[in-house]
Parts: sequence; C-alpha cells; structure tokens
Amino acid sequence: MSEPTAEPRKLFSAFPDALAAIGAVTMGFLSRFGAISRLTWETVLSAGMRPFPFRELIRQIERLGVQSFSIGFLTALFTGAVMALQFGWSLERFGASNYVGSVISVGFVMELGPVLTALLVGGRVGAGITAEIGSMKVTEQIDAIRAMGASPVQKLVLPRVLACVLTMPMLALMADVVGITGGGLVAIAEQGLTPSYYFDQVLRSTHIGQVMHGLIKATFFGFIYGMVGCYEGMHTQGGTAGVGVATTRTVVILSISILVCDFILGKMLLPFT
Repeated sequence: MSEPTAEPRKLFSAFPDALAAIGAVTMGFLSRFGAISRLTWETVLSAGMRPFPFRELIRQIERLGVQSFSIGFLTALFTGAVMALQFGWSLERFGASNYVGSVISVGFVMELGPVLTALLVGGRVGAGITAEIGSMKVTEQIDAIRAMGASPVQKLVLPRVLACVLTMPMLALMADVVGITGGGLVAIAEQGLTPSYYFDQVLRSTHIGQVMHGLIKATFFGFIYGMVGCYEGMHTQGGTAGVGVATTRTVVILSISILVCDFILGKMLLPFT
C-alpha cells in the first residue's frame, strides 16, 4: 500500500485548525448574542425604574435623530434620482418607461428607504454611541455611576436605544417621500412624464401595507444599531485605542446585522404586505 502524498497530508493536518477556527467564531458569536440579549432585558427592566430619564431622551432624540436628517435626506434624494435614471433607461427598451414611478415607489417604501437609511444613519449613530459610552467606560465614569447607586443602563443605554427606535421610522418615512420625489424629478426631466401621471402611478402602486412593511423594518433597525452601539461602548477595553477598535467593530456588526435582519423580516412580513 502506497503512503499518502505530502499534499493530502497537509490538508488533513490543516483540518483541525480550520475546525477550531470555526468553533471559535461560533462561540464568539453566541457569547456576544447572549450578552446583547441580556443587556436588552436589562434595558427593558430599566424602563420601569424611577425617575424615567425624559430630559436625556429628548436630548438623544435631537442628537441621534434630528441631526441625522441631512444625511438621510441627501441619501434618499440621489438614490431616487439614480433609480429613475437607471430604471427609466432599462424599461424604455421594453416600452414600459411609464411604470418607472411604480417601481421606484414600491422599491423605496419596502426596501431602500428603511435599509439605506439604517445603514448610513446607523453607522453614524452607532459609532457615535460607542465612542461616547466607550470613552466613559475607559475613564471609569460608568463605574462612578454605579458607585453612586445609579443604573448605567437606565442613564446611558435606555434613552439612546429609545431615541433610535423612535426616530428611525420617521427618518425612513422622510426617505420614502424624498426618494420618490427625487425619482419623479428625474423621470419628468428625462422620460418626459408629466408630474400628475408620475404621482398617479406612485399612489396606485403603493398601499398602506407596503408602507407599514418598511416602517416595521425601520423600527427593528433602530433598535439594532442603538443596542449594538451601547453594548460595544459598555464593553470597551484598552484605553483610547480600544475606543477606536470598538467603534470600527460597531459599524461592521450593525451593517451585517441590518442586512441579515432585513432578509428575515422581509420573509416574515411579505405575506402580510
């Protein structure tokens, strides 16, 4: 019987290392998921504690929601314009350019409005939350809050997560309106459609179920980037360098989480749309 060659021997020797790496990644994911779930439960319980941080909630709504209006507005405007340009050109070859309003409206209210807004606004907001809370963590300000008998979850996590959950649907709805309007401007200029015909197509193609489909997604997306940002900030280590690492990790995790959650929610909500 001939002995195995060197190449198969290398493959067999690398197999345990690959299996160990997969196991480490899986355990890391499960550990992080469990920790975020625990923080979520603590946040829910802290909502019933008194006094409720109304003033901090209003401040976070202004910082995380109102100040994100411009980036959401510009993203939606130019995304709608590009969609009208590309779909109008594609549909024109089949003699269906008149339906560009229907395509843009349905695509925006169900998918592009909530997802693009969550990715861009969530990246900005999540990174900001992580940097702020992470700086407090490495300078031991969170330990000082605990030493005074207060709850860091109630004072830091609860108002930020609630602000994200409340403002994200409003930003997504604004993105829907701006994106459809931006697409209409291009369709009118490039495809020769009249404003009344374009917006008539929008109203005929879009109904309340599709709008709610996108707003429900947006609510979950707001919770995701708010909670991930707070979790990474609360678990920052390594001084000021660790704050930068945690901020980068937040953007990566929430971007992947939003896309995965988009598919899951889309699959669950589609029968009710």
